[in-house]
Amino acid sequence: MNLGFIGTGKIASSIIIGIFKSNLKINKIYTSSRNRNIAKKLQRRFSKIKVCISNQQIIDNSSVVFLSVTPTVGQKILRGLNFKNKTVISLISTIKMTELKKKINSKNICKAIPLPFIESKIGPIIFCPKNSIAKKIFSKLGLAIEIQSERQSFNFWSTSSLMAAYYEIYNVITKWLINKGLKKTEATNYIAELFLALSKDSFLKKNRGFDKLVLESQTPKGLNMQVLKELKKRKFYEGLIKSLNNVHKKFE
Repeated sequence: MNLGFIGTGKIASSIIIGIFKSNLKINKIYTSSRNRNIAKKLQRRFSKIKVCISNQQIIDNSSVVFLSVTPTVGQKILRGLNFKNKTVISLISTIKMTELKKKINSKNICKAIPLPFIESKIGPIIFCPKNSIAKKIFSKLGLAIEIQSERQSFNFWSTSSLMAAYYEIYNVITKWLINKGLKKTEATNYIAELFLALSKDSFLKKNRGFDKLVLESQTPKGLNMQVLKELKKRKFYEGLIKSLNNVHKKFE
C-alpha cells in the first residue's frame, strides 16, 4: 500500500511516525514539500518516504491520500486536483463531506480526527463514514472508532479542541510550583506523573462514571472539595462548556 499526504504539518507527521512504529505494511509514503523542514526530517528518518514536487504527483503515486491542510488551503487547492477515485481520508475539520464530494472526483471518501499522540499509537481516532481502508490503517495506530454520522463527528472535533487548554493546566500548575521554590525538573516531573496517574486511574474506572470519581476524590471540607467549589464559584466549568459550544458552532 502506498500512502500520500497532502500537507505535512504536525498531524501528518504524527501519523507517519506512528505508521512506521506499527506493523502496518507500507511500500512508500509520498509527502508534500509544503512544510519543507518537516518533510525533509521525515525523509532523513524513514527511507520509505519520498517528498514530491506537486500535490498531483502525490495522488498519482498513492492508493490512499490523506488531506492534511488547513480549511483555507483546502478550499484553494482541491478543485484543481484529480483524485481518480483514490481512497481519500480528509483531516480537514470544517470542510464537510457534501462539499468534499463536490470538490473531489472520488466516491471513497471519509473524514478522520487523529490527534498528535497517534505517533505513540495511543488515543481515540474517530472516522466517518465507515471505511474499511481507514479502519485497517487507524486500528494499528490507536483506538479506531467508526461512526456513520458526520453530524455526530462534530461533537468529537469540538472536544479535540481541548488539548491546548489541558496542557495549559499543566503549565500553570508547574509554574506555580516553581514560584514556590521547586526546581523546574522536579515540578515538571511531579505534574507529569500526577496527571498520568489521574488519567490511568480514570481510564481503569471509567465504567463507574466520572461523576463518581469526582465524589470519591473529595472528603468533607477537604482540599479537593475546596478547590472544586472555588472553581465552580468562578464559573470555570461553565466557561469550558461555553468554549466547547463556540467551537461546535463552526460546524453548524
